[in-house]
Amino acid sequence: MVDFDYLIKGIHALSRAHRVNTMAGHLGAAVVAGYFIAEQHPDLDPRVYAGIEGELDRIIRGESVFSPRQNASINVTEMFAPFPAEPARPNLIDGIAAALEQNIGETRESGHNVIFAAIAVRALKDHPDLATPAVTDGIRRLIAGFNGVKPGSGYYGKDRGRIDGRKVPLPEDKTFPPYADLPTMARVVANELIQHAPERRDGFGGLWHVINHGAALAELARHGYGELATKGLPAHHQHVQLWKTVPNVAEELGPETPTPHDPRTSEFWDTDTIRRDRARLDHRIKTLYGFDALVELLEDQPIREQANNKLRYLM
Repeated sequence: MVDFDYLIKGIHALSRAHRVNTMAGHLGAAVVAGYFIAEQHPDLDPRVYAGIEGELDRIIRGESVFSPRQNASINVTEMFAPFPAEPARPNLIDGIAAALEQNIGETRESGHNVIFAAIAVRALKDHPDLATPAVTDGIRRLIAGFNGVKPGSGYYGKDRGRIDGRKVPLPEDKTFPPYADLPTMARVVANELIQHAPERRDGFGGLWHVINHGAALAELARHGYGELATKGLPAHHQHVQLWKTVPNVAEELGPETPTPHDPRTSEFWDTDTIRRDRARLDHRIKTLYGFDALVELLEDQPIREQANNKLRYLM
């Protein structure tokens, strides 16, 4: 298993991320997600858990591209430090959901508002003794920081460059109707992964965030916020629409390639060639957790297996 102390440290970092910037939420979210992977898969080879803990240690040491810079108000060590003891108030978890309700209706920074909030909600609902006023207020502030921000951006090739999502027109696509429900959304995401994983599309968080945004909606519904999750479906639909506008630039930047082994196996972690480019240190962990959280919505086993095989392109 992954040591429970990682979940505690991750929650503390999430609650302090607002003191740096919204993207600093990656640190705590990834560390908490690493703990969740062990909950999802309690019978893996111990070397897998050791490998995951090694990645979490890298994040805690400040190796993430989202770590605070030298002039930040707090450093990475302070982000993960314990809070002074105070009584828990689990009712304050609803304040995180209330903050998310203010910005869940549109795509915000590739869905990070929903991703960070859902990871925090799951951790605190499962472990309400961690839901102290300091922790819940900090996470609420982090989520409120996404109010009014852009949906993200995409790279449209060397001639057009990177374009702000607010300037990207979304063509009407009658073949991609609004989602009827969460399982419909999950099927769409799985099919996008199956069809497009080898392509190099650099924008709106890529398939990492299309998956994790959807997983976050699923987790909100599982932990008592079903109406809020449903309210977030149009924003995820918008997220996928934006991602679909980004061209495959494999000829320019090279194609995506799969890892030789599944990250749930010891063979994946026994190599010295684990990829950590392009923010993969944080996103591999979150997406490994997020994928399994998402496909719980799918009853179609062949689709689940096909999507799982393509997941190695993101690892």
